[in-house]
Amino acid sequence: MSESDFITLNGRVAVIGADRHPHAAGRLATAGSGLEWLTVPPGGEGPESIPVISLREDTRLPEGSFRIDTRTGGAAPRIEIVGGPFSGVIYAVEELLRAVRPAPGAGVSVPVTHVERRPALAYRTFWTWDHSTNWELSQVGHQEIGVFNPYGKPPSGFLADYKRMVDFCSQNQIAAIVIYGFFRDNHGGVDDAKELTRYARERGVRILPGVAIGAYGGVYWEGDHPYNLSTYLDAHPDRAADMERGVGFQLADLSFPLNFPRSDYTRTACPSDPNTIDWMADALSWLVETVEPGGVNIEGGDYGVCGCERCMTRRGDREDPNRRDDDAEFWSHADMADNFPRLFEAARGGRDDLWIYCELQWDNLLDSEAHAPLTTLPDGAIYQHTYNRGYWNRVRAELTPQTVADLPTRTNVARAQFACQWNGDERTELYAFNAPVFAELSRHCFDMGMQGLTVWGEPSPFHVSSELSYLAFGRFGFDADLSWDAFLDQDVAPRLGGRGAADEFISIMQELDDHQHLPVERLRTLQGRAFDGARQFTGEQLRRWIWLTDRVNRRAYMGS
Repeated sequence: MSESDFITLNGRVAVIGADRHPHAAGRLATAGSGLEWLTVPPGGEGPESIPVISLREDTRLPEGSFRIDTRTGGAAPRIEIVGGPFSGVIYAVEELLRAVRPAPGAGVSVPVTHVERRPALAYRTFWTWDHSTNWELSQVGHQEIGVFNPYGKPPSGFLADYKRMVDFCSQNQIAAIVIYGFFRDNHGGVDDAKELTRYARERGVRILPGVAIGAYGGVYWEGDHPYNLSTYLDAHPDRAADMERGVGFQLADLSFPLNFPRSDYTRTACPSDPNTIDWMADALSWLVETVEPGGVNIEGGDYGVCGCERCMTRRGDREDPNRRDDDAEFWSHADMADNFPRLFEAARGGRDDLWIYCELQWDNLLDSEAHAPLTTLPDGAIYQHTYNRGYWNRVRAELTPQTVADLPTRTNVARAQFACQWNGDERTELYAFNAPVFAELSRHCFDMGMQGLTVWGEPSPFHVSSELSYLAFGRFGFDADLSWDAFLDQDVAPRLGGRGAADEFISIMQELDDHQHLPVERLRTLQGRAFDGARQFTGEQLRRWIWLTDRVNRRAYMGS
């Protein structure tokens, strides 16, 4: 683009709509030095003599979509930003900020443009556990794996971790965050939960508390609370589940067994008891009314099934209990079919704008028999199909758009149960460079007619492998036509010192990821290459190369 393709903002700039979009207006104020931002009162048009940026929501647009128009015909430039509900205005401002550059002298240069964008995948979601989400790196108590873990960080750690995650999601078009362990007395209980949903809502990010039907602690994961499952079962022990087998499961992608020690966390309630479903519905209504989340993620609990006579009779011949005898399944789709519709209505609370996810468990998207009980599930929910890595290899080879169109559920998303804490052998994929697979997953979901993708977001983007993977998730989930080379040029190269530096950085990361064991001599060579890269840069580029050098150093120190 030539200089004539840019306009210069310098001195005073008026903003219309800052009262409705305070966070977006605040982000504009970070655009550069030499600018004085003036807020136009509600209903005002802004002065004609100085540049004006207008922020406006249009509820007719899809959520997260936006339009940017730059007009130069009047006395001063006008930039009109129009966004779809919840996040569109914020995404547009972030797009604009990525395009600005310092102007000669003072102020900033902004491209003269007309941009219209809408998400390729409407539902782009991080999945997390509170105890193993580590985005605030300076605090104690970090954990990397587990489902029934106590929370070992300071009470302030919950907000410290998740506010950082919300900021990243807001700036990188990641729409939602699922949180298991959302309510705990020892990380702020209701007050901190309300603060997080408020903070996220202001930034265009949906917080989705994770809830299981009669499992995973109920709605209030840990604490002396009426909607905590242990508190409920202490008062009503006759409503406990009669589990078909011991609590636990084994994932094929994880080479070591998961340890689920018996505790309050592993207690379960019978899903055939109408009192329990009443209690769950009341709890979900309380949740939505109390903290105003962006939605709720509901599952059936994936560590065992109640095998009492009442449950067996209710399920009838809709599913074969022998399917759960081969160490492959630990859930019941019939349970979800019978109970989810009631809980969906309770969670939605009469609002159509909440995202209510329904977890359809693992590795059965291609299994029409497994879907048979699901024909009664309600429209309006988001149905999530989980892939372990081995199953993803099947899905990308066998899934067709017709398979997706024939599903009994209308809105379908995929969840990658890999590239996370739950797969790997000596070394997990948690810190691997997962950007290529996130890009491929996003494109595949779009091509097959699915509407979203969920990936794990627990490690901090301080880890450059995670940072670049999350950027790929945001970019490819939003733009189905984005090429890998364009992603490298636009998003990766500036962070690492140019395209050549980015290719070298990725080459080293991928060699470390692809080889569980490397000779020390080879690690020394990679160490030298990483150090040579670090010596060329300063600032954040240098920090990223130092991270890579440290990653090689750790492997060399351990001798592999």
